[in-house]
Amino acid sequence: MRSPLPSLLTSTSAGLAVVMALLFMPVLMVLASWLQWSGESAVILREMAQSVLPDYAWTSVVLCLWVGAGVVVLGTGTALAVSLFDFPGRKTLEWALLLPLAMPAYVVAYAYTDFLQFSGPLQMGLRQTFGWQGALWPDIRSLWGAATVLSLCLYPYVYLLARTALTERASPLMEAARLLGAPLWRRIWRLALPLARPAIAAGTALALMETLADFGVASYFGVQTFTAGIYKAWLVMDNRVAAAQLATLLLLLVALMLHLEQSAQARLRFASLAAGNTGQEAKPLRLRGAKAVMAWGLCSLPVWLGFGLPVLILLNALAQAGETNLPWMRFAHWTWHSLRLGGMTAVLAVGLALALAYQARTRPHRLGRWAVQWAGLGYAVPGAVIVVGMLLPLGWLQQHWPDSQAGTWITATVMGLVWAYLVRFVAVALQSVQSGYARIPLSLDESSRMLGTSASTLLRRVHAPLLERSLLAALLLVLVDVMKELPATLMLRPFNTDTLAVMAYQLARDERLGEAALPSLTLVLVGLLPVAWLSHSLRHRPTGP
Repeated sequence: MRSPLPSLLTSTSAGLAVVMALLFMPVLMVLASWLQWSGESAVILREMAQSVLPDYAWTSVVLCLWVGAGVVVLGTGTALAVSLFDFPGRKTLEWALLLPLAMPAYVVAYAYTDFLQFSGPLQMGLRQTFGWQGALWPDIRSLWGAATVLSLCLYPYVYLLARTALTERASPLMEAARLLGAPLWRRIWRLALPLARPAIAAGTALALMETLADFGVASYFGVQTFTAGIYKAWLVMDNRVAAAQLATLLLLLVALMLHLEQSAQARLRFASLAAGNTGQEAKPLRLRGAKAVMAWGLCSLPVWLGFGLPVLILLNALAQAGETNLPWMRFAHWTWHSLRLGGMTAVLAVGLALALAYQARTRPHRLGRWAVQWAGLGYAVPGAVIVVGMLLPLGWLQQHWPDSQAGTWITATVMGLVWAYLVRFVAVALQSVQSGYARIPLSLDESSRMLGTSASTLLRRVHAPLLERSLLAALLLVLVDVMKELPATLMLRPFNTDTLAVMAYQLARDERLGEAALPSLTLVLVGLLPVAWLSHSLRHRPTGP
C-alpha cells in the first residue's frame, strides 16, 4: 500500500504556491510594469522627472524625517518616564499612552483642521477677545501639519517596543548601576538608551512605513507624497504607466524601511538573549514635587493631543450638526459595509494565517518558510501600490480580451477589495498566530503523534484551544485595520459600497465635519477594542518562559 505522504506534501506545496502567487502578485505586477517599456513610457517618465517626481520624492523624505524625529522623541520620552520612574497617575498613563493607536490619522487631521484653521473657533475666539488681526499661526494644511498629526498618531509604535525593552532588560541593570554609584543621567544615557535602541529603531521603522502608506492625511492637507501621487496618476490623470512607476519608487522606500525594521528586530532578539534572566523587575525611581509634575505632563501631553482633544472636537462638531442633519440611514449602510468587509477579511486572513503557521510548524520546508516570509511582507506594502498591482493585469486583459469578465469580478464586486485587504493584512494575523504558536512546546505535538493523533485532529483539538486568545486577537486586529483602510477602499470599492472610512474622508473634504464626525467617531470607538486588548495583555503579561 502506497503511503499518502508524498501526495499530501505535493498538494500542500501546490496550495502554498497558490497562496504565494495571490499574495505577492500585486507587487510583482508593479515591478513587471517596467518590462512594458516603450517610447511613450520614456516620455512620461521624463516629464514626471521634470515636474512632479522631485516634489514627491523630496516631500516624502522630509515628511519621514520629521515624523521619525517626532515619534522617537515622544515614544522614547514617554517610555523612559513610565518604565524607570514612579509618579502619580503612572499606572493610568501606561495604558492611556496607547490610545492614539485607536485614532486613524486622517480623523485627527479633520479635527485639528476644523479647530485650528483661520475660520476655526480657536483663532476666531482669540481675535474677538484680543482684537488681533490676520492669521495667528501658519495653516495646518501643510507639510509640518501632516508631520505633527502623523507623529501624534504613530508614536505608540516606539513607545510600546521601547517600554517593553526597558522594562524587561534595562530596569534590573539600572538598579545594579545605581547600587554601584552611577548618577541618574549616566544610567539613562549609557545603559537604558543603548539597550532600548534596537526597539526604538524597530518602532520608528514601523511608523515610517505607515507614513509612506498614508493617503488620508497627505491628500486632505494637499501634501504631494508618493501615495497621493499614485492615486492622482491612476484615477485623475488616467495614466496607469505613471502610477506603476510611482508605485515602484515608493516600493524602494518601503523596502529600505523594512530592511531597517528587520535589522532592528534581529538586534532586539540578540539584546534580549544577552540580558538573560535577571530576576524580579526592579522598582522604578519615585519622583516627587516638580519632577513628578513634569513627568506627568510629559506623558499626558501626547495622550491629550493625539486622542483627547480630537475626540472632544469631533463630539462638539457632532453636537452642533444637530440630530436632524445627521445621515442616520446612510450611516447604517456605511457601518454594515465596513463590518461586512472587515468580518469577511478577518475570517479569511486568520484561516490563511493559521494554515501557513501550521504548515511551517509541522512540515517545515523551504517553500513553507518562503510563504510565511512573503505573506509577512504584505503589511509593508501601501494599499495604493497593491491596488495598482491588481489593476495592471486587468487593463492588459481588457485590452487583448474585451469580453473577459475578470475586470467585472474584481472591480464590480467585493472580491477585489477583499483580495487587496488580504494581501496587506494577512501579515497582521500571521504575526499574532505565530506568537501564539511560539508558546506551544513542540513536545506536545510529538506526544500527540505518538498517541496516533491525525494532522486535522492535532490542529482542531490540541492547537486550536491553546491558540484561542491569539486567534481572537488576530480577528480583532484585522477587522479594525480593514475598517480604517482608506486608499485601497477608495480605488476599488464597487458602486454603492461606501464604508465609514471613505465617507469620513469625503465628508471632511467637503467641509462637512459635523456629518464626518459620526463615521469618524465610530472608527475611533472600534479602534479602542484592540487598544483595550493590548493594554490588558501588557498588564497581565506572563512572567514564566
